[in-house]
Amino acid sequence: MTREEFIAEVNSKLKLVRTEYGLTQDKMAVILGISKKTLVESEKGRRSIGWTEAVALITIFQSSTILQNSFGGDPVGVVSALAFEDIEVNYPSTMGGRVWWKEITNRNGYRVQQNLVSAHYRILDSEDRKLISSFDLDEINEYLDTIAK
Repeated sequence: MTREEFIAEVNSKLKLVRTEYGLTQDKMAVILGISKKTLVESEKGRRSIGWTEAVALITIFQSSTILQNSFGGDPVGVVSALAFEDIEVNYPSTMGGRVWWKEITNRNGYRVQQNLVSAHYRILDSEDRKLISSFDLDEINEYLDTIAK
């Protein structure tokens, strides 16, 4: 998934999320920090929200059933995977992939998992901490090769 594909998916869910939360266009525009005109044009498909608005929507409404189903239960993880491409980050512990994840490989206590909906990958250590997240399996495997010796 690219940033552009992510933004398009979020944009397509904008009205559904607003409706799910029972918000008016005025209130949703205030929450996202955009004008009502921009919101209306985005909901009608005449304009697309940008990266910043998409990240804001995902962050604020991460518990949305619509967003959970669209991004495999981990909408913020998708944002992280896209935001931290080519950047190494120390992540906190996860739930170990009990929901939304399939295990690709397990080597020396490091598990490579793929999200069932968004298809992005991550590596978890033996304490279920995410070490890296990416849409590029080659990048994941290269990283695994360096840590699982």
